[in-house]
Amino acid sequence: MEQKLQKIDWTFVADEMNQKGFAVIPKFLLNDECESLKSDYRSPNIYRKTIVMERYHFGLGEYKYFNYPLPDIIQQIRTEVYTHLAPIANMWFKVLNIDKQFPPTHQELLDQCKVSNQQKATVLILKYGKGGYNTLHQDLYGDIYFPIQTVLFLSEPDQDYTGGEFVLIQQIPRAQSKAIVLKPKKGDMLIFTTHFKPEKGTKGYFRVNMKHGVSEVLSGERYTLGIIFHDAIS
Repeated sequence: MEQKLQKIDWTFVADEMNQKGFAVIPKFLLNDECESLKSDYRSPNIYRKTIVMERYHFGLGEYKYFNYPLPDIIQQIRTEVYTHLAPIANMWFKVLNIDKQFPPTHQELLDQCKVSNQQKATVLILKYGKGGYNTLHQDLYGDIYFPIQTVLFLSEPDQDYTGGEFVLIQQIPRAQSKAIVLKPKKGDMLIFTTHFKPEKGTKGYFRVNMKHGVSEVLSGERYTLGIIFHDAIS
């Protein structure tokens, strides 16, 4: 996994994030790795909480938050990917004149979360069946948040499920919102903004808010694994 992460073209990722607010890394996970993570869905001991989305008006489906310690593969991805995304986030905050810079290591970010009583793991695995969907939202969880997150796609579209596209909405100031619809394949990793991205205008940079969700699953089952880098209070 460490070698796989080192082979990623992080310059390309930074360019895509700056331009679009998201980047797709194809074939990041092997089929066996996807299947192993999906099979863990039935292992209750590794999760701290199960959310039935309909109960909270989040959509229709279910997700489970992992407990610490995280499985090794997830811990490696979360720790290493953060080090490449922190410079992107810091540049965003700098050009938007936000007085906040993120530490170079993930452990330092978690230490900041701990000071704010955010100590619960936020990595989660999501399962949608027919009719399932996720309303547009942002995963912030507390005062301390990291503005970029990652989703690993564990099911094959048009084979394991139909529908269920990943949707990003750009809320541009004084303009109509823009919808971006993505259909990553099994094993792909999607990196995207949790909250906002900077956009350059004629008078400098301005902030474009973004939300994400999942369109209705028409058939089959859709699994994804979300890696959020900050921790939560509950």
